[in-house]
Amino acid sequence: MAGEPQADCLFCKIVAGEVPADVVHETETTVAFRDINPQAPTHVLVIPRAHYPDAASLAAAEPGTAADLLAAAGRVAEQEKVTGVGYRIVLNTGSGAGQTVFHAHAHVLAGRGLEWPPG
Repeated sequence: MAGEPQADCLFCKIVAGEVPADVVHETETTVAFRDINPQAPTHVLVIPRAHYPDAASLAAAEPGTAADLLAAAGRVAEQEKVTGVGYRIVLNTGSGAGQTVFHAHAHVLAGRGLEWPPG
């Protein structure tokens, strides 16, 4: 059922405390932790506590939590002191876009050249 923890989901296990993570920020609806394979000097993942497979399904079912996710990403950027130099918030949706964990999440990236378009 959407929103319910999934037994085979790595991020649900992090939310439950079953898998360790370097948590840097938490709210009632979100958890933020450092990526174990960082693609930039600052690379933090922000996830909703509720399980949705991608950002679109999260926004459709729980728009308030989707807004919380973006607000938490902004707070992470402030904590990481990257708001002055710039940062990127990335939400990949689907394997073709590079999503590898199918629990909605945002990447907060900063600290290296983030050219556009990416790739």
